Amino acid sequence: MAISIPMPYWDERFAAMSASYPDIRTDQYHVDILCAHFVQHPDWFDVVVGSNLFGDILSDLGPAVAGSIGIAASANINPEGVFPSMFEPVHGSAPDIAGRYICNPIGQVWSAAMMLDHLGEREAGAAIVTAIETLLRDGGPRTRDMGGQAGTEEVGRALAGIIAAG
Repeated sequence: MAISIPMPYWDERFAAMSASYPDIRTDQYHVDILCAHFVQHPDWFDVVVGSNLFGDILSDLGPAVAGSIGIAASANINPEGVFPSMFEPVHGSAPDIAGRYICNPIGQVWSAAMMLDHLGEREAGAAIVTAIETLLRDGGPRTRDMGGQAGTEEVGRALAGIIAAG
């Protein structure tokens, strides 16, 4: 019941929205083969739209393929601005490690950059993304999920320092 009712509706909405934007290439996959494509061909995807159930599966798989779920930002965007948009790391609140200061802050910080961009503060959002790229490219501190020993605060301070120096 959980899939048999919403999935035909989802397929209808996909077809209608695709028809409304003929200049945008769209592809439609079942989630099982999409998972395989995420692993084998991650470069195929710029944007993936999915139901909450399948989106949750893919939002864990995608960053895991990239190296760590801790780096993935996410957003539920209302482009019309009628309802609030939400920005959060894919990993959620990670209650199993809460208060231990070992969580990777990059997903949360990147989510904030996405929010700034959405709010029209593109320069501030770009500064944050550049800091993340610089930290990762130049061998800055890494949390355990990325093979390092740094804590949440150390990575956060490193990002702030890069932004301040920029």
